[in-house]
Amino acid sequence: MKFARDLASHKLVKHGGLYSVGNSTLTVVDFSSNINPFGCPSSVRRLLNSWANKIPIYPDHESNLLKKKIAEYLGTGPQNVVVGNGAIEIIYNFCSLAIGNNTPVLIPIPTFGEYEVASRLCKAKPNFFKTMNLEDDLGEFLKQIPKNGVIFICNPNNPTGMMISKKSLIDIIKSAKLKNSHVFVDECFIELTQIPQQSVIDQIKKYDNLFVLRSLTKSFGLAGLRIGYGVGNRILVSLLEKIKIPWSVNGLAQEAALASLSDRKFLPKTRKLIKEESVFLKNSISKFQGFHCFETSTNFIMIKTKINSKSLQKKLLQKKILIRDCSSFRGLDNSYVRIAIKTHKENQRLVKALATVI
Repeated sequence: MKFARDLASHKLVKHGGLYSVGNSTLTVVDFSSNINPFGCPSSVRRLLNSWANKIPIYPDHESNLLKKKIAEYLGTGPQNVVVGNGAIEIIYNFCSLAIGNNTPVLIPIPTFGEYEVASRLCKAKPNFFKTMNLEDDLGEFLKQIPKNGVIFICNPNNPTGMMISKKSLIDIIKSAKLKNSHVFVDECFIELTQIPQQSVIDQIKKYDNLFVLRSLTKSFGLAGLRIGYGVGNRILVSLLEKIKIPWSVNGLAQEAALASLSDRKFLPKTRKLIKEESVFLKNSISKFQGFHCFETSTNFIMIKTKINSKSLQKKLLQKKILIRDCSSFRGLDNSYVRIAIKTHKENQRLVKALATVI
């Protein structure tokens, strides 16, 4: 059989998680995945116990109840919401709509690798803007915005943890609109910051070139169920609905999302923990010679280390702790690792393990 040459040479993005190192044992504490430190809400756990009788039933392929709940949660309309099998499905579907042969794509790096890979699958040749803090380099970035293209921005950014202000992001959206370019803003971690109101979702009605991505994976600990959503103008959302794989979002994921969004105390409790534990981890790890913790606005911390990132990951794995080696991120090398902020007991275990391997 003959295959498309560009697909045959396609390279996958490396991610964290227990299976990223061929280790599926739950005895390992996973600091490589930036999931809510509390896991999922208790309402979701209760749901799992009562869901067995619904397994034979096809899910709602349009996720109508969930769209209404998300719209209520965000203060937008259901027609502006598309639900997907994790945020990843929406990234790839968006690219298939907005990107074609030689569409100019601009991506600040280091950042989440799937924007680049999904763009390349659609035959784009992305351009990269190297910055550790886009807010500081905004003026130069605005000059790089292409005509008739697509810009990807992760806010807060993965893996740096840096966040660009709403005002600056609106400047990017305005500049892109003048050049007839789309702006794809990934807000998968914004609900875990202390300032979630910096979201640009409320700008959807004002700027038809804006599309915002969210995920219940990170905020509500639903990684194993795979569910995310995007918010944009009606035309774009209707097209995304047309190209979705039928029944891509399973019934349990939809109901777990509904239960999660109804729990109004879960995220405030999470933010309080993240704020406290972020300080603990940064203060503790910064005391180790050769370790520098970057400032972060969300539930993970990027660290520059004197120890080779792969070597450090391997040493900690022997202590039953998994961290994210960041050398696979474009723009970074083997001097960087990333850790998720978890519960105090787990964070203490990480700090103690670090002290024994450096």
